[in-house]
Amino acid sequence: MALTTELWSALKRGPLALGGAPLGNLFAPLADADAIELVQHAWRRGVRYFDTAPHYGNGLSEQRIGAALHDVARDSFLLSTKVGRILVPDASAPRNQHGYVDGLPFAQAYDYSRDGVLRSLADSRRRLRQDRIDLVYAHDLDRATHGAEFERHFRTFVDSGLPALADLKGAGVIGAYGIGVNGVAICLDTLRHADLDVILLAGRYTLLDQSALAELLPLCARRGTRIVAGGPFNSGILATGAHPANGLVGYFDYAPAPPDVVARVAALEDFCMARGVSLKAAALQFPLAHPAVACVLAGARSIAELDENLALAARALPAAFWHDLRAGGLVVPDAPVPVAE
Repeated sequence: MALTTELWSALKRGPLALGGAPLGNLFAPLADADAIELVQHAWRRGVRYFDTAPHYGNGLSEQRIGAALHDVARDSFLLSTKVGRILVPDASAPRNQHGYVDGLPFAQAYDYSRDGVLRSLADSRRRLRQDRIDLVYAHDLDRATHGAEFERHFRTFVDSGLPALADLKGAGVIGAYGIGVNGVAICLDTLRHADLDVILLAGRYTLLDQSALAELLPLCARRGTRIVAGGPFNSGILATGAHPANGLVGYFDYAPAPPDVVARVAALEDFCMARGVSLKAAALQFPLAHPAVACVLAGARSIAELDENLALAARALPAAFWHDLRAGGLVVPDAPVPVAE
């Protein structure tokens, strides 16, 4: 299975895709008006792919993106959301859940079945105020999330949820489907059971972590499954650097970075600084060199942050920088780099 030519071209069209987790108040609150203006500003700047999920603020991110894009010509952008979690109205639910603050009053329940997929997508379409969703990902279907319940959820998805997504695509309700995860193993497991159009892979093909390179990316290239490279800053440390200002701790995979990661980022920082190159620019540009990668998906919390990301993604970096990066062992030796040799 592969993305249609039209969807593939659309993914490649924009400079970056905008991730919606910050719009759900990840770690810190964002005013509704500021979130909506950020999305509309992104569209004006040429961003044409927006990703969100029910998980992000218990529907808050979807609600805000829906408000921002409601009056924008529908064929001028791509929109993705995720299934696998059902939001259950609960007035007593804590407003701070799963790292999101001041979210909407829902409790979450996992459901990867056909009924769960259909209900989740119907709810998302209402929050997004859209009849059509271009890409749908099964969210966080991995052992790290589900532990002892993983096998049950995975089998439910393969036997029930996945055929539902195929039916939705056949009916034109969605354009493509896949999984949105943080690990390589679950991608390989799923591809052994089914074809996927696309995988949103967060943090596993970055300037810091190329664990997807050896097996997953070649497999996707052969089978026509496109990769949306999420988490290009690995939860922040490639943006803040190994030792952020003001005594803050660098974050990797949503937690304080361990010493070995800090050391590797420090080496990347020193390498970039010696050549007058922005570490953030290198992080945003590196994943796109692989032919299986359709686009890079980065979140932003403000217009200034978005504008900086767009400028860095477009900044020309010297060919020698990429050559020396690989020759110096700072990325794996066979990793494609953005400038062809």
